[in-house]
Amino acid sequence: MLLRSLLLVVLCYQWMSPAGGATPAATVSQRVHPVLIGNDLNSLLQITVDVADPDIVATEFTFSLDGCTDLNDIDTLTLFYSGRTSPEKLDAFRRGGGTAPERHTVLTDLAGGSFGTPAVPDRQVTFRGKQRLRKGTNIFWLSCRLRDAASLTNRIGASLVRMKTEIGTRTTTREFKAEADSQLPPKRIGIALRNHYDDGVHTSRIPALSITPAGTLLCAYDMRRREGRDLQEDIDIGLSRSTDGGQTWEPVRVIMDMGKYGGLGQELNGCSDPGLVVDRETGEIFCTAVWMWDKAGEHQWRGIGSEPGHEIGRSAQFLMVKSTDDGLTWSKPKNLTKQLKNPDWILLAPSPQNGLTLGDGTLVIPAQGRDENDSTFSTLITSRDHGKTWNVGSALAKGNNECQVVELGDGSLMLNGRTTGKTRFRSVWITRDLGNTWEPHATHRNTLIEPRCNGSLIRFDRNFGGKVDSLLLFANPHSQKARDHHSIQVSFDEGMTWPSENRLLLDEGRGAGYPSMAQLDERYVGIVYEGSQAQLVFEKIAIEELLEEQP
Repeated sequence: MLLRSLLLVVLCYQWMSPAGGATPAATVSQRVHPVLIGNDLNSLLQITVDVADPDIVATEFTFSLDGCTDLNDIDTLTLFYSGRTSPEKLDAFRRGGGTAPERHTVLTDLAGGSFGTPAVPDRQVTFRGKQRLRKGTNIFWLSCRLRDAASLTNRIGASLVRMKTEIGTRTTTREFKAEADSQLPPKRIGIALRNHYDDGVHTSRIPALSITPAGTLLCAYDMRRREGRDLQEDIDIGLSRSTDGGQTWEPVRVIMDMGKYGGLGQELNGCSDPGLVVDRETGEIFCTAVWMWDKAGEHQWRGIGSEPGHEIGRSAQFLMVKSTDDGLTWSKPKNLTKQLKNPDWILLAPSPQNGLTLGDGTLVIPAQGRDENDSTFSTLITSRDHGKTWNVGSALAKGNNECQVVELGDGSLMLNGRTTGKTRFRSVWITRDLGNTWEPHATHRNTLIEPRCNGSLIRFDRNFGGKVDSLLLFANPHSQKARDHHSIQVSFDEGMTWPSENRLLLDEGRGAGYPSMAQLDERYVGIVYEGSQAQLVFEKIAIEELLEEQP
C-alpha cells in the first residue's frame, strides 16, 4: 500500500570549494503542510545556506513551478531572507500563540526580509537582488499567496533550479538537478477557515463539521473573543456555512450567545465545545454546547467549575439550538440540563464533534462528563422522536471524554474517546443498547495513539454497482508527545486494524488538533482541524489517497 506518512523532505547539495574559494553549502527542504487560501504567506521551500566566509552575496534564485496543477491557482510568489529565523516561527503567530513581543519580532523579521520583488507565476520564476550572507546559517524561503478560486483538489509544487552568488568580483552559478527536486511532493491546497483576530475574535477553536441533506457544509466552533483561554470566558458559538463543498464560506453566524444573562458580563456567560447532529430524515440540525454562568476563573472540568445538581451557577448547563432552514437561522437556546443530567453527576456536557442518524431514525449525540466520584466518562444522548425528547446513557464508559461515535455493520455503536489517564492510546468502547451498557473493544487503549487530544471518527460509504462499501476514517494528531503530525487513518475491517501504510499526513507542524470530518460525497471527505498554518484549516481529501497501493 502507498505510504502516505510523509516526513520532512530534505535535499542536500554540498558545493565543493575551489582552490582559494569559500563557496557555501546549500540545503533545500520543505515541511508537510497545506498551502491555504486566505493566508498571505504560505511556505513552499526553505533554502538554508551555510557559509564560512561572510564576503559572499546571494544575487539570484530561479525556481520551477512544474509541480503545480494549475499556475492560475497562484496570485503571487515572494522569496524571503529571514537570516536565521525559519518560517516555522510564523506558525505560533498564525495560531495566536506566543507573547505579543514574540509575534511582533517574527513579523518584523519577515516584513523587512523580502529578496527581490514579488513575482507572478510562470513555469520558471527568477528573483534577483543582493543579500550579503552572514557567517554561518542563512535562511531563504519561497512563499506564495493563492487566489480565492484556487481549486481544493489541485496541488502547488516548487523546486529550486539555480542559485547565483558573488564572491568578491566573481559570480558563481550552481544548478540544482530537477530529478532530485522531484522528490519534494507538491502541497495540498486548503482554506484558512479561521485565523487569529478574524472578525475581532482573538481565537477560534474546537470545530465540529457536518453536512446537511442539501449538501451544505456547516462548521461550528468556539469564538473566544478576548483571549485564547477556555471557559470561563467571553465565548460564543460561531457557525461557518458553505454551499459549494467547502470552496467558499459565508460570513460567520453567531448561533449561541448567552449575552449578559442574570446581569453578569459576557465574560461570565461563556458557551463552548459545540457539537452538531443532522436529522437525515427531517433535515433539522441541532447544535449543542456547554454554558457556564458566573464562576470567574473556574473551568467545568476542574474543581468547582461544575457541581452536582442542576442549578445555574453551580452546575455547568447543557444547551441546544436548532435550525430548520439548512443552517441559515437558529432558535434560541434550550436548556436540557434537568432533562438529561443525573443530579449526582458533577458534569454532563456535549462532546465537541458531529453526531449521527441511525438507520431507524434515532439521533445520536456523543457526550461526556464527571460522575459523582469525579471520574471522567463518555456516553451517548439519543432521541427517537426527531429531537422532541432526549435520553442519556450510563456513565459506565469511564476514564475518557471528548468522544466520537459511529454505527458498525452489525448495528452496534463504536465510541472512540480521548483517554484521560496516563495512557497515550485512544479509548474504544462498544454499546448495543444506545449507551446503557458498554464493553471495551479489542483496540481499547492499545492501538490508536494520541497526545491527549480530541479526534474524529466517521463512517465513509461508497456505492459500487448497488453494493455499499464502508470504511472507517479516524483523524487526530498522530503522536504521543505533542499535537502535531495531523493525520487521517483508514480501517477496512470495522476498526480492528488501522494499517500504517494508509495513514495520510496532512500537517506535520504543531497545532491544537481537534479535527472533525464529514463525508462530502462518494469521492471526498472534508476535514477541519487546528493545524500549524491557521487556527482552523479546511481540506478536501480524495478517498483514493487513502486507498492507493504502493508500487
